[in-house]
Amino acid sequence: MNQAVDLANLPENRPAVDHHHRKQTLTRPTTWIGGAAIKLQEWLERGVAAVSVHGDPHIYGAALFPWVAEVEKEWPRIRTELDQVMKFRDKIPSFHEILKEAGTITNDANWKTFFLAGIGMDCAENARRCPETMRLLKRIPGMKTAFFSILSPHKHIPAHRGAYNGVLRYHLALQVPEPREKCRIRIGNDYRHWTEGRTLLFDDTFNHEVWNDTDGYRVVLFVDFARPLRQPFHWLNNLLISSGSLAPFLREAGEKQKKWEKMFYKS
Repeated sequence: MNQAVDLANLPENRPAVDHHHRKQTLTRPTTWIGGAAIKLQEWLERGVAAVSVHGDPHIYGAALFPWVAEVEKEWPRIRTELDQVMKFRDKIPSFHEILKEAGTITNDANWKTFFLAGIGMDCAENARRCPETMRLLKRIPGMKTAFFSILSPHKHIPAHRGAYNGVLRYHLALQVPEPREKCRIRIGNDYRHWTEGRTLLFDDTFNHEVWNDTDGYRVVLFVDFARPLRQPFHWLNNLLISSGSLAPFLREAGEKQKKWEKMFYKS
């Protein structure tokens, strides 16, 4: 039986605060070089928004992307592979153990990430164990990063924003604990709940925050894909994203992922 929900204590019923922005939510730079980098980022993101095929919303309708229905139709196949992965959940690395930059928003063992694809990453061993998931990921144009995102009971991810609006975020809900109202995400000023087998599409450069205030695990297939832009900007955007594999922090993440796979699958 579902637990009673204290509606008065839900975030959507508290006094509103304006979170609908792309402002930096982490520490502002203290040097002129850092400040110039932020100005450059803001200029680039304004340009991306201006040439976006679907405008510049914070949350997107699934009907805008024809491949969504194809993936949703076969979501039980992904869930079946996830069930096998969840048998060794405790051995899966936490997000910040792969990507150290994630340590600004999580530093415990309650956000696990089973990587299937990533810029500059070799996830071959993980991918080999999830062939149906990998087959369906190939239907997502411009897919750049994919992993099972596993939130432990009562995990909170504080307000933050993504690195670059040239990619969009796709969540396919695979395991959603009850009561759903207590497993939620705020994107800008709006709250959403996950439903198993259904999609949530959003721009993660808008301020967002996540709660799993239940006693169960919440799992989504977490995908970043290239944002559809008018040409030639779409081509340029893909080129820019692909160049991220040269970034030291992504090379380091790829090395950590490969090291974990080598240790786990040979143990």
